[in-house]
Amino acid sequence: MNFTRVLLRQIKPNKGVSRMYSAEAAAAPAASGANITIPVPEGSAKPPNPKLDSIVNSIAGLNLLEVSELSSLLKKKLNLPETAFVPQMAAGPARSAAADDDEEAAPKKVQTAFKVKLMKFDDKQKVALIKEIKNLVEGMNLVQAKKFVESAPTIVKEDIPKEEAEKLKEALTKAGAVIEIE
Repeated sequence: MNFTRVLLRQIKPNKGVSRMYSAEAAAAPAASGANITIPVPEGSAKPPNPKLDSIVNSIAGLNLLEVSELSSLLKKKLNLPETAFVPQMAAGPARSAAADDDEEAAPKKVQTAFKVKLMKFDDKQKVALIKEIKNLVEGMNLVQAKKFVESAPTIVKEDIPKEEAEKLKEALTKAGAVIEIE
């Protein structure tokens, strides 16, 4: 600590240079203040460039023939080809026999998670279906079960194994519902 104090005492700043630096530093922001642009905050839209905005407004006011003429002039000016650009995916890639063999050799994907969907129900058995939904779906009271049944088609349960989906379908079908397993 004493060493730094000694060093600081030995170093004496050049007063002329520091004054000049201070004067330049004070004058620099004032002189370049006209050129400084304030950045736009991240969440807001950037204001359009006035030059580009006027060009867009001019193009928007053109009719179809003028747009066609503008297009041809731009192609000439920018040396663009006259042919239309066709996306590569439109024609579809050619399939080879090797790709077919690879698909056959790869195992088929087996569905392990199923959805049970209530498509419609019999109005005569509506009360029985509401009670069955209340019992089968956890955390649902009678009022919620009634609204749920009346909003058919809806998903009863998702991401369940096939056995559970079959049992659920059987129980709800007995209660008068038309069920679909996806």
